[in-house]
Amino acid sequence: MLWPYVTPGIPDDLFERLPGIPMSKREVRLLLISHLRLQADSVVWDIGAGTGTIAVETGLLCPKGRIIAVERDEEVASLIRRNCDRFDLNNVEVIEGSAPECLKNLPQRPHRVCIEGGRPIKAILQEVWRYLQPHGRVVATAGNLENLYAISEGFAELQVRNIEVVQSAVNRLETRGLSQTFAAVNPIFILSGEKLD
Repeated sequence: MLWPYVTPGIPDDLFERLPGIPMSKREVRLLLISHLRLQADSVVWDIGAGTGTIAVETGLLCPKGRIIAVERDEEVASLIRRNCDRFDLNNVEVIEGSAPECLKNLPQRPHRVCIEGGRPIKAILQEVWRYLQPHGRVVATAGNLENLYAISEGFAELQVRNIEVVQSAVNRLETRGLSQTFAAVNPIFILSGEKLD
């Protein structure tokens, strides 16, 4: 078994990757997952699933749940499926489609939504909100000022409750030549909140 632990935080090098396809680094993933507040039977939408690290981690953490990973690129969707196969997951479904347009066709309304990508991120957030179950949670990441502003504005307009915002600041020990130095992982803003109605 590739990851025989119940603890999240699978090392990055256990995932298959494609050049240029973003991947949530392990430490950022741990923060993001903690904000999802998963339950064993959660239905999770992972929008802009990229390499599939969140889909894999949440699939392992929610053995009775269902994870729906949305990815618009066919080759990247295949990568997510391969990563799910590496970890023997059968509760993750990969949907090829562009958000927000494809969301109306997804099979189940979610308890939790993770938004890690998508150019019209505010439009995706607004559409997700329509399907999110009462008392559901949404977690969105922003790696630039424009997305941070768009998500913040969207949260305000939708009256998202119990909002939390965290910025990751992680350094990893790396070997460079003969010495070991700390290298920064790109900082990411993680915004989360609840739908209380």
